[in-house]
Amino acid sequence: MAAKETGGGLDPEDWDSFRAEAHAMLEAAIEQMQGARDGRVWTPLPETQKAALDTPMPREGQGIAAVRQGCEALLPYGVGNTHPRFFGWVHGTGTPGNMIAEIAAAAMNANLGGRDHGANYVERQVIAWCREMMGFPDAASGLIVSGTSMATIVALKAARDSALGGAARTAGIGAAQLVGYCSRETHACVARAFDLLGLGSDALRLVPVDAAFRMRTDALCAAMAKDRAAGLQPFVIVGTAGTVNMGAIDPLDRLAEIAGEESLWFHVDGAFGAMGMTSPRLRPLLRGLERADSLAFDFHKWMHVNYDAGCVLIRSEEDHRRAFAARPDYLEGATRGIAAGDRWAVDYGPELSRGFRALKVWASFVEHGVDRFGALVERNCAQAAYLGRLVEAAPEAELLAPVALNICCFRVLRAGDDEAALEALNAEIVLRLQEAGIAAPSTTRINGQLAIRVNITNHRTSERDLDLLFEAILREVRA
Repeated sequence: MAAKETGGGLDPEDWDSFRAEAHAMLEAAIEQMQGARDGRVWTPLPETQKAALDTPMPREGQGIAAVRQGCEALLPYGVGNTHPRFFGWVHGTGTPGNMIAEIAAAAMNANLGGRDHGANYVERQVIAWCREMMGFPDAASGLIVSGTSMATIVALKAARDSALGGAARTAGIGAAQLVGYCSRETHACVARAFDLLGLGSDALRLVPVDAAFRMRTDALCAAMAKDRAAGLQPFVIVGTAGTVNMGAIDPLDRLAEIAGEESLWFHVDGAFGAMGMTSPRLRPLLRGLERADSLAFDFHKWMHVNYDAGCVLIRSEEDHRRAFAARPDYLEGATRGIAAGDRWAVDYGPELSRGFRALKVWASFVEHGVDRFGALVERNCAQAAYLGRLVEAAPEAELLAPVALNICCFRVLRAGDDEAALEALNAEIVLRLQEAGIAAPSTTRINGQLAIRVNITNHRTSERDLDLLFEAILREVRA
């Protein structure tokens, strides 16, 4: 009779002690989220803790208590995006409710590459809600991914293969000279996708923009005509719903018409701006998004799902599947058992091993409802406009771009300063605010001039936070 095995695995030897440590960690995490509005925005990790993390690889375990203590010690030293005065980059703030979903996802430890299990049905429900939210047809396919960068690669892979046919998957792009088009304000993830897909970033044409930083369709048409005359093959137009610098929205409806007339794929980068579709007031600004062949957007920005979670929607399920489906023998499906189930995610993207990101997205939809997110999007846009008015009313400051959505770009002025001195002044003010923990704006360049960039993608921000920010900026100038 075989001896019964005991120990030697990775489960706790004392479940009660483990439970106590887990409860202590949950309490610490809740305390951190409950106090997110208080104190400093950003606090650098102390040198002592940096040194404590620089240790030899452990040969023997130190137990769950050491894990809990190490995790708890890190809590105050995030990038700061949970704080209401984090304005630097387009980061969502996360929600306390997502912690519950993350606990359940960790306990299930599901791989959503395929097969027939409950987690996959949750992802399919989330994709169905996203189709409805974005105005896509019921037959469209989709995938939950790490973020818009990965979603863009998936979408443009489908666009590339649609243009070249299935042979490109095995033979490569060969002598094909594909070119695509986006505005010069488009996020760099599009050029990176061209690089990764073997097209080369030089094949992406950066189209000039108008005074409102929207793609000029006359320049687009001229660029396509020039490329066709040179024997090149246009295959995709990328419209942006919310440019990263100032939140501009390209003329999506007109871009959809041009793509149709030219028989090109129309992709929309809606990383944060696509969530404007949840707002009755902002939705008209995005007219044409629902006509896209593909759409990439994030949940971890304006929907405040905890990092990371993004989505790609593709109008043609057939084009989507054809770009990725290729299962080896060990992934053969079945009509019964665990290997059953249709539309395995591995047939629609590059990953077989995929975590249960969809659960926290599902939890956010269920806990708050889409109308709540729409109201918060509207509020952030109103707050950006409010800050724009503060800038316009101050003689020491000037707007450098229109406030299109939720981003306000401006600079401060000081009598007697030339351009170099003004650039140094504005850059120094941003650093001082960050280091003091008062607020966390960032910088960018607008028409060559250094701007203080204030992005508001934060459900905790109030107008008082913007008053505190601008008062601190003016104090620095006057000092």
